[in-house]
Amino acid sequence: MLELADINSFYGKAHVLNNLSFQVARGQVVALLGRNGAGKTTTMKSIMQLVQPKSGQVTFQGQNITGWPAHRVAKLGLGYVPEERRIFTDLTVLENLEVGRQSPRAGTVTWTQDMLFDLFPNLAERRGNRGKALSGGEQQMLTIARTLMGNPSFVLLDEPSEGIAPVIVEQMARVIQQLKAEGLTVLLSEQNLHFARAVADCAVIIEGGSQKFVGTLEALNAQPEIRDAYLSV
Repeated sequence: MLELADINSFYGKAHVLNNLSFQVARGQVVALLGRNGAGKTTTMKSIMQLVQPKSGQVTFQGQNITGWPAHRVAKLGLGYVPEERRIFTDLTVLENLEVGRQSPRAGTVTWTQDMLFDLFPNLAERRGNRGKALSGGEQQMLTIARTLMGNPSFVLLDEPSEGIAPVIVEQMARVIQQLKAEGLTVLLSEQNLHFARAVADCAVIIEGGSQKFVGTLEALNAQPEIRDAYLSV
């Protein structure tokens, strides 16, 4: 469903992604793993074309989207949940959800507010609250829910477990499992290997902007030397 082929992305003269290549099959949950600064967020932004690769190709559902404007990428059905959340703090939960609304998309779930409140009961209780009144975990939930209002077929989650309470992390794991059950494909970036093991089918480990491992979680578990080399603090 998604393929990155020899992606090279830069910030100015800084070469961040180095010939990065991997694939995500339809219906999979794939964890993009690596230490802080490994290039995970730049990978997400390069897929969305918020950072446009200098070379290489991003293909989504058979279309080469390299160089497209980000809004056109989003209209194809790619939903992006950034690490910094970027909710509208002066809007209510309901208003934030309305901002994300897009028309129904063939072959994908058409999300409604009621469906999202079933998925995120915390938001149901606070639907009239402004974004700035929510906890960090609730803001993360709202960012995901707002993205789902766009009815994506593929969701990019950047560090969904970062900086939130353990009980919310458990809820996030259940949400990702539910998204997979609904037929969505998910690529999530993570430093938390335990969280990745709970939700992902496969893993891609990057270090210095290059892939160091691509395979199943079972294969990764069988190679502790890979984990120790690229994921240990």
